Amino acid sequence: MRIITATLLFGFAILTHAQRFVRFIATDGKEYTGDAILNNDDTDTSHSKQAHVITGDILGDFKITKQVKNSSVATGAREDTHCKNFGTANVWEGLTNDQPWTSLAAPNGPVPVTSGYQNQTTNGTFFVSSMDYESELVVVIKSKAFNITEDQALDHVLGYAAGYDVSHRGWQIDRGGQPQPQFSMGKDADGWAPWGPAIVSKSLIPDPQALSIWAKVNGVTMQNDTTANMIFGVAQLVSFFSMGITLWPGDIIFTGTPSGVQLGKANPVWLTNGDVVEVSLP
Repeated sequence: MRIITATLLFGFAILTHAQRFVRFIATDGKEYTGDAILNNDDTDTSHSKQAHVITGDILGDFKITKQVKNSSVATGAREDTHCKNFGTANVWEGLTNDQPWTSLAAPNGPVPVTSGYQNQTTNGTFFVSSMDYESELVVVIKSKAFNITEDQALDHVLGYAAGYDVSHRGWQIDRGGQPQPQFSMGKDADGWAPWGPAIVSKSLIPDPQALSIWAKVNGVTMQNDTTANMIFGVAQLVSFFSMGITLWPGDIIFTGTPSGVQLGKANPVWLTNGDVVEVSLP
């Protein structure tokens, strides 16, 4: 098994009543939901080692208490819908795919690549393990939504997180069937959708289309863009998916990736064992 390490960062200016929802195992061995505590000069939630305990349901009624717990292990939500969604094309339908909840993973840790996704020869044809990265804004749904308008969409959003959509281009496209590729086998493997490290409340992000987004591979910036360049904004996506699919509290939407991925390059440099991918929405 090959391992690619993922690191996700999410930071915003610190406010008095900040809401950066985290689920974690504390040093007492119990699991809690909390509001991450950061140092005054730090805006990176992945650095948080403590949190105010939250009681109640963050998808409903909850309270941020004064009780503080030290975290030892971050844990992590439900299913995800994915949309390829950056660029300048004037189109309406995005290319989407559903992913199982088993693809979700914690934000800091190894990404497993099992033997079926590695370099191999099948029926005399050699297939390259074309592992690629995609940095994405993740949307978390807080309330049931069905056939809602764009004006109603953000009312159903709890908050946002950073996401890394691990992609095997060979299984996604080359081996995915013709005339159109199928995405499932190229994106749905266990642990291929790391996200986090916190859900940042929409109260801290009044405009999800005004965020920077970047990805680094082994410290080198490969993607650097803004969510303003998404073909479809968050409100459009939530409304679109709800057109015939009920969105439930805890559902998450990976909203697409900007330019800079290896797919489409003349001489792509695919991810290999030991590479470190960092994704951030600073």
